[in-house]
Amino acid sequence: MPKTASKKSLDVKATHKNEQLQIVHEIFELQQTAFKAAPYPSESLRKQQLKALKKSILKHKDKLLKATSADFGCRSYDETLLADILPTIMGINHALKHLRQWMKTEKRKIDLLYQPAQGYVMYQPLGVVGIISPWNYPTFLSLGPMVAALAAGNRVMLKPSEFSPYTNRILKDIISEAFSKDEVYMIEGDATVAQTFTSLPFDHLIYTGSTSIGRKVMEAAAKNLTPVTLELGGKSPAIVAPDIDPKFAVERMIFGKCLNAGQTCVATDYVLCPEEKQDDLIAAFKTQFSNLYPDLENGQYTSIINDTHFKRVSKWLKEAVDKGAKAIELGKTASKNAMPLTLLTDVDPDSTIMQEEIFGPILPIVTYKSIDEAIEFIQSRPRPLALYIFSFDKKVQDKILKSTHAGGVCINETVYHVAQDNLPFGGIGASGIGHYHAKEGFITFSKAKSIFRKGRFNSGKFALPPYGKLIHKLIYRFYLKS
Repeated sequence: MPKTASKKSLDVKATHKNEQLQIVHEIFELQQTAFKAAPYPSESLRKQQLKALKKSILKHKDKLLKATSADFGCRSYDETLLADILPTIMGINHALKHLRQWMKTEKRKIDLLYQPAQGYVMYQPLGVVGIISPWNYPTFLSLGPMVAALAAGNRVMLKPSEFSPYTNRILKDIISEAFSKDEVYMIEGDATVAQTFTSLPFDHLIYTGSTSIGRKVMEAAAKNLTPVTLELGGKSPAIVAPDIDPKFAVERMIFGKCLNAGQTCVATDYVLCPEEKQDDLIAAFKTQFSNLYPDLENGQYTSIINDTHFKRVSKWLKEAVDKGAKAIELGKTASKNAMPLTLLTDVDPDSTIMQEEIFGPILPIVTYKSIDEAIEFIQSRPRPLALYIFSFDKKVQDKILKSTHAGGVCINETVYHVAQDNLPFGGIGASGIGHYHAKEGFITFSKAKSIFRKGRFNSGKFALPPYGKLIHKLIYRFYLKS
């Protein structure tokens, strides 16, 4: 009997998965057909969609708070409000305010040689956009790209992470209330569903997650020549310059690291600190962490998402200590999968925790003798998604900015650049490809179509063969001069 029951259970799962895969293809074809029937949605329709999304989010706000906390085991409602819901709503408001300007056809100058003529750039919707979102900010990183795609006039298919099932249920309700299936549709499932999803010939595909999976997404998209936006991560450093009081740096740095227990793609991954200031930096971290989280059991400090990630972070921490690092735990908690912020000093550069994105509440401190040494340390590693500079010296700021590459930078702050509606967000190299947010998001999900228009008079005929005429000599003399 047990074998029979097990076989039936497997059959049911297989049937369900087959249905999911079939739905993926059916919805894609449905949205393609719908887009072809209406390839340039009006401004009013796009605004209507954005307003419907906003209304549905706010309606289900309290459910999102509870669901996200349930997914993490414990997540402060305030963190979900501040880092998931608030930036999503602000992004919608920004798009509503600026959409008319974004949609305008832009005039471009035409050189005298080709006159009389006119030049334009028209921003045309791409078609069907695929979004693959992660679990760490399940609302913002699902709906944020969707806002940009809808503002640009596209249809959207969303595949969220299976690690946030409770939040996904609420997101599905939000989407089904605000949109028809041929406008926006959310498909759930495991890695098999994700593989099928990425194999579709989308008109654009955006993925937020790990670098290793990002490579696979890009490989799958390449088979269809699908353009991609990859928001990955990497090891985002913070540089504490010699002119900065460590207390000031920690006050500005610690929240961005503790937010979501460090499970943030732009969280500070390690700190570069002058040798003589390391002790003061550690003391400041101890004081500030105690001020922010006097009680780690009161529901305000987020847990690590699941057992797998908790074991991963714990394993990396142990390996670093085994290789000689000193761990400084800034608190105690007995909550399941919870880990207080833990500082590491004297870390072996070859340890996993210095090679891979930590994505947890562990913060290595690396000392340096000169700012040039700190810059060289960053230059020798893959380009990060974020770089944080703590200095009031504008020459130091400028030197770091011009000597390093990063997806985005904060000076005397961390993480808040992601929430700025007028700034693009995106990585570079190992930390990603492309960007969205702000007008750049609208452009990412649009085709900037160039238009060259001429009227009745054909000025070009004067330059046609046979060559060697006076007009040819005059053109060459005027345009090819040194």
